[in-house]
Amino acid sequence: MENEPQTLRDAHSVATARRPRPGAEVSEWLRFHQANARMYREVSEVDRWHHHELKYWVGFEERKAEELAARMRSVPAGVVSGK
Repeated sequence: MENEPQTLRDAHSVATARRPRPGAEVSEWLRFHQANARMYREVSEVDRWHHHELKYWVGFEERKAEELAARMRSVPAGVVSGK
């Protein structure tokens, strides 16, 4: 797990660093939120002190990802852009 986030603070730093630019394609934001959910889930198993707060962030990122996936399903291909 070298170079992988080990704490809630580390995970927040990683999420902030890889955040897409404003106006990025919805698919890029979807991948961002999906990756964050996976990362927070993994860190929740390591940083037991912040386990419940990390589980909150897993749920938050999963909800954001699902909202974007639903948005992508409801709009014809090539039309959706921005957050």
